[in-house]
Amino acid sequence: MSKKKRLIGLLYIAVLCSQGLCAQTRQMSIEELFRLADEQSKSIQTYRTGAESAEEALKAAKAQRLPDVNVSLSANYWGNGKLWDRDFGNAMTVDMPHFGNNFALEAQQVIYAGGAISSGIKQAEIGKALAELDLQKNVQEIRFLLVGHYLNVYKLDNQIRVVQKNMELIEEVIANMKARREQGTVLKNDITRYELQKEQLNLQLSRVEDARKIANHQLVTALHLPEGTEISPDTYLLERQILTLTEDDWQDMAETNNILLKQTQAAIQMNEQKVKQERSERLPHISIVAAEHLDGPITIEVPVLDNNFNYWYIGIGVKYNLSSLFKNNKKLKQARLNVRQAQELHQLAQEQVENAVQEGYVNFLTAFTDLRTQKNSVKLADENYNVTENRYKNEMALLTDMLDASNMKLTADLGLVNTRINILYNYYKMKYITHTL
Repeated sequence: MSKKKRLIGLLYIAVLCSQGLCAQTRQMSIEELFRLADEQSKSIQTYRTGAESAEEALKAAKAQRLPDVNVSLSANYWGNGKLWDRDFGNAMTVDMPHFGNNFALEAQQVIYAGGAISSGIKQAEIGKALAELDLQKNVQEIRFLLVGHYLNVYKLDNQIRVVQKNMELIEEVIANMKARREQGTVLKNDITRYELQKEQLNLQLSRVEDARKIANHQLVTALHLPEGTEISPDTYLLERQILTLTEDDWQDMAETNNILLKQTQAAIQMNEQKVKQERSERLPHISIVAAEHLDGPITIEVPVLDNNFNYWYIGIGVKYNLSSLFKNNKKLKQARLNVRQAQELHQLAQEQVENAVQEGYVNFLTAFTDLRTQKNSVKLADENYNVTENRYKNEMALLTDMLDASNMKLTADLGLVNTRINILYNYYKMKYITHTL
């Protein structure tokens, strides 16, 4: 019977794993994180499709340089005609050939449109560049979002280890106290208070583990990995060398790479092209035209000639919209104002990026200061714990002193972990602000 139950249990586990419910640990570096995001993120794929659409729009704009060619062919039935005097008297029937045909081939090649076609192509090129910038910006946003989840998982993993380490210390203390109680030097109440602290640590550990599950789920969902996958961050992440640059270096990187600045610059160029397009409406359009016609019957003669008539022509056509001289002024003025607004938005974006880099850099430096302070705090907390523990063993300190020292050590250890992760977070935030992730 036990073998049967064991077999059923194995089959149940196999079904769960086949459905993706069996946890699979996957160690992952930040570089692999970015690679998976580029390949599998639905958001990135949406913007990638937008960039492909902009590429086709550019091809369509360039196709406007090609000639327009129209072909028409028709066959019809002609009824007999009627012929009257001017006062509609003396009506007579005119026999008509009953079969009629028409064939026309017309071609037109624009040779000058006031720059409208070139401006349209340039706008399409800028539109393609903007679509690619949107894609790059989305990639940066997704990567920074994933870095946040990834570092949160890393932070929670370290918090779990710190809490577990402190629980081990608590268990050692409880074991020593139980041994001393047998000797009659420790009260039961003292052990109970430490066991209560152990339960508090168990509760804290449970909360951290639950938070870790949530952060891992967010990361797995964003990467579209199988359900049940457990991400294990790179254990050597904290040993990575952090690129130390001056604020001016970061500012230069932002000026060169920040996508918002590129987008606002492209918006200026787009609006300048729209000004040119509005100007082209006030200029003549010149084109070469050619046509080939074959018509029958010939109805301009009475009686009607039952013949096919073929003719062709080639020439130059000029079209000038006179109404644009007084109707286009407002649109042209609006286009010029749009250029000025785009320039002002670019200047505003420069200020925002400069402020963001300065703020991020100060926070980055502050994180290093916090690390130095936190290292000293851990050192002092460890010394205080060791001294208090020795004094307590020698009955020179109260139990409350031990509890305070233990809590101080736990707080310092957790603070050190969080500070190290915070340095990494601020570093990647600087890369995100400069769009060099």
